[in-house]
Amino acid sequence: MTQDKGVVYRDNLDIDIKYDLSTLKNYKLVQPGDFIISLRSFQGGFETSYLTGITSPAYTIFNFIDNQDKDHAFWQYLFKRIDFINSLKRVTFGIRDGKAISFSQFGDVKVKYPSFDEQKHIATALTKLDNTIQLHERKCEELALIKKALLQKLFPKKDEFKPEVRYKNFSDTWEQRKLVSLFSKFTDGDWIESKDQANTGIRLIQTGNIGITEFINKFGNEKWISEETFKKLNCEEIFPGDIIISRLPDPAGRACILPKLDTRMITAVDCTIARTSRETSAEFIVQYLSTQTYFKYVQSCLAGGTRQRISRKNLANFNVSIPTEINEQKQIGFFFKQLDTLIALHKRKLEKLKQLKKFLLQNMFI
Repeated sequence: MTQDKGVVYRDNLDIDIKYDLSTLKNYKLVQPGDFIISLRSFQGGFETSYLTGITSPAYTIFNFIDNQDKDHAFWQYLFKRIDFINSLKRVTFGIRDGKAISFSQFGDVKVKYPSFDEQKHIATALTKLDNTIQLHERKCEELALIKKALLQKLFPKKDEFKPEVRYKNFSDTWEQRKLVSLFSKFTDGDWIESKDQANTGIRLIQTGNIGITEFINKFGNEKWISEETFKKLNCEEIFPGDIIISRLPDPAGRACILPKLDTRMITAVDCTIARTSRETSAEFIVQYLSTQTYFKYVQSCLAGGTRQRISRKNLANFNVSIPTEINEQKQIGFFFKQLDTLIALHKRKLEKLKQLKKFLLQNMFI
């Protein structure tokens, strides 16, 4: 049993597990519909088995004596609720990891539940919502795979000077240039310590705001410095349209275009500011900096102790194959920008559906 996959066959796990066949006689029989829980680690609640098999003696297996007034799907949701899991934690006592409950204590846990008809209505609503969530998860996965495949087609492979697929009306061989040569400014951000920060003023953009081709605006967690500190430290101001590259994982080298935030901005020292020249499309470059070729290069350059990073010098030396015509750069950049927008829309829809499920789980049960 795993928290991310539920109950699965051991042989289907992508790990090498060694066990003694002679000990299987101590294992417990599991039938489809049985509930399974570890009384020593129940953060994820109960899992339901859809398989016939055996499981480790470390797990507790149970089912209802009488199913006539119990809708099985309803109880699957009830046993995964946070407040139910917390009710188990309240009667735990400490052995090893401090999260354990005895079998007798488990048997004494009291649960309130509605009539059978209401159970069915709740389970039906949540099941439909789960199906919708799964559809959107698959859609997000499919779009991510499509983008990955298109990046491989529309950008050259390592040490190649043209991609596998080209837009019509463009035939010139691409040129290979150092990354630094594509920018009018290529420098690191400023060293800002906690003591330098303020409640308002100039926005400090951090590595946590940088996703892969995506700016992550963490509302409520913004950092600022005052105008006075900006002048005293001689900070480098950044502007909408600048490419910001995080030199720290995860992953190191990820980059995004700075959006318009209606405030003056600076960035942290572990971020590189890359301002494109007139002959270069920022949208093209930021997509290039999301390819496997680029990330493999970055990975090979990581250095440092517990906080590995890529140096600005190594970033500058990355070889970029780029169309000589700015219009071809713009077309490629615009295409992937539109695809990113579509992916972001589905992710937001998925997040809203998950929040709706969380709300229903909190409010549809006694």
